[in-house]
Amino acid sequence: MLLYLHYLVVFTLVSMGVIHFYWALGGQFLLDAAIPTKDGTKLLNPGVFLTFLVGFILLGFAFVVWEIKSEDTVYIYLNWAIATLFGIRSIGDFNMVGFFKKIKHTKFALYDTKYFSPLCFTLSLSLVVLLFT
Repeated sequence: MLLYLHYLVVFTLVSMGVIHFYWALGGQFLLDAAIPTKDGTKLLNPGVFLTFLVGFILLGFAFVVWEIKSEDTVYIYLNWAIATLFGIRSIGDFNMVGFFKKIKHTKFALYDTKYFSPLCFTLSLSLVVLLFT
């Protein structure tokens, strides 16, 4: 059962990386739901380089999670760091992202509340479970 959780977390991270590559290459599907806005203005304007960078970071996370059962302490610490990052992301910045955001009525905010923050929390919790087993 935990093996399936391990595979699911890796698959999710790879999928997230691929989506970022798609956006970096000009894809538009759900891009408007992925960028926070306020009064119709984008609060973030990531360029191609940053979007590719996030994609590569997510693929790096997938590789680190793939090695979660390694006895190398570097992988253990890196997995704790990844779990912490996703946990912090799910809580948010208390303004535009996370469970405790102030801006709540934009398309991004709706997607963040319904999908993005729960996904980050689930990834964080899944990594903690995998680290303790």
